[in-house]
Amino acid sequence: MDFASTALLIAASLNAGTALAIASLGLLINEKAGIVNLGAEGMMLCAALAGFATVVHTGSTTAGFAAGMAAGAAMAAVFGGLTIWLNTNQYATGLALSLFGGGFSAFAGTSYVQEKLPDQTQYAIPFLADIPFVGPALFRQHPMVYLCVALAVALVWFLFRTRAGLVLRSVGESPESAHALGYPVRRIRLMAVMAGGALCGLAGAYVSTVYTPLWVEGMIAGKGWIALALTTFATWRPARVLLGAFLFGGVTMLQLYLQGMGVQVPSQFLTMLPYIATIVVLVLISRNPTWIRINIPGSLGKPFYPGGQ
Repeated sequence: MDFASTALLIAASLNAGTALAIASLGLLINEKAGIVNLGAEGMMLCAALAGFATVVHTGSTTAGFAAGMAAGAAMAAVFGGLTIWLNTNQYATGLALSLFGGGFSAFAGTSYVQEKLPDQTQYAIPFLADIPFVGPALFRQHPMVYLCVALAVALVWFLFRTRAGLVLRSVGESPESAHALGYPVRRIRLMAVMAGGALCGLAGAYVSTVYTPLWVEGMIAGKGWIALALTTFATWRPARVLLGAFLFGGVTMLQLYLQGMGVQVPSQFLTMLPYIATIVVLVLISRNPTWIRINIPGSLGKPFYPGGQ
């Protein structure tokens, strides 16, 4: 593989990993607040349809991103109302949301299957894009790629350098203690769930309007499940989420490049790599009680009862 092909592979990996990274960062916010949302796949599908339909009717990718975020936040709000206020089982509710999103998007999107989006703008950072190898690899990306990196940095700062981030983490670690100190645990969790849903929606809209600008049924193709696995793989650290997303994106693109070079690698093997990596990380964490306390939010997946039970 020559330098030009390597640069294109890096660029394609960043592009492919962006949607995974944005969705995973959203799910990380949820899980830092103690909520597990298995509905990411369904939210991303509905957001992908909302974003695509908006761009078809308005011609604005920005409006498409906004519509995707709104769709994701709305579905997350429903999930939050059920799990946070009515204390339904988080895992069952998330699975139901995922199934609903898949079916609803398939039904509502039938009239958009043949639609086409306007030609995309080619982006390049002046001067930097002309640097040999580095320019094509890093500086000719869609702005959302750079926004994704900035989002990860901002989330690190928010979670570990601000009082609001400390409160969010305390709600995820010990909601009873946070409630005793006067913090509105349910309201904080709902805001975290909606913020995470908005990011999942942004990721879904990115897939349908930028990454593969079209609409077909089931086009998210498991990215929501990979995003869920990625949060665990990264041990709930935003910087590791970003690196892991680009790594998984690279694995996806590498398959295509290897096939182009005549190297036959079973697609099923590469598809299962993210899940194998996640299982390995869980096994390593579970071997040490200290690692469990450090890495896994204390109340993750557990309901909160303000009056006790």
